[in-house]
Amino acid sequence: MSSAREIKALLLRQGAAAAGVTSFSSLEPFLSPDALARVRRACPSPAGVVVAAFPYYAGAGAGNLSLYARGLDYHLALSARLDAACRDLRERFPGRTFVCGADNSPLPERAAARLAGVGIMGLNGLTIVPPYGSYVFLGTVTTDLPLEADVPPAPNCRRCGVCARACPTGALSPDGSFDPSKCLSDLTQKRGVLSSEEEALLRAHPLIWGCDFCQRACPYNRDAEYSTLPEFLGEFPEAPLIPSLCEADLAGLSDRTFREKFRLRAFAWRGLAPLRRNLALHNPK
Repeated sequence: MSSAREIKALLLRQGAAAAGVTSFSSLEPFLSPDALARVRRACPSPAGVVVAAFPYYAGAGAGNLSLYARGLDYHLALSARLDAACRDLRERFPGRTFVCGADNSPLPERAAARLAGVGIMGLNGLTIVPPYGSYVFLGTVTTDLPLEADVPPAPNCRRCGVCARACPTGALSPDGSFDPSKCLSDLTQKRGVLSSEEEALLRAHPLIWGCDFCQRACPYNRDAEYSTLPEFLGEFPEAPLIPSLCEADLAGLSDRTFREKFRLRAFAWRGLAPLRRNLALHNPK
């Protein structure tokens, strides 16, 4: 078995829905000098990149939290699975370096996923991995082991424009351009004082954290299969599914006690203030 096939099989055993490899040189055009320096500090002679997609869909039930944030924090879930994979890789390839990344890497994960043939690139910039749709988290492993893509790059989506039309603020355009200042997901996470226009957008938004409009509209997600991973299905003992938060959930908490209470949740990283503000916009006194 080739190194690429063996590595992909190992990631699949760690719960990935899909995995692929590509050369590091194929990603260098996407990296700024600072990002390239960060990669080389962690892996001095990067030669290959492994990409894995982990499904998280647990249903689209009602709630005021984005679907991705209802289970265990994906940083924690993916880091545990990728760390286990890297331990196996170091045993299989002694003397080689393997550095895991789960949304904390300077690598352009979505570009890497396309080049590695892992998933289709959506008009909204998300990676689509049938039959799980775009409800996947991406993780990477950077290595000094020479790797080359062994399948063609994944195509772009059919660019039907449904996701752009579903975006209520026009943050996403039919040509694929994106204005983060209009993105509802970004606005829910924004710290500090909001403009009156931003407050009006959040007041009309059904979620207090994140946004699922473009994903719920996407045809690739119409019959998305459920995740197979307990961390995202509410089966992780310390992280049952939380579809919603209300003011009572946050009452009496300081920022420190909030982070302690919700330390296993992806919505906790910005602290208490944005969530409390967003709830207040939904429930004005």
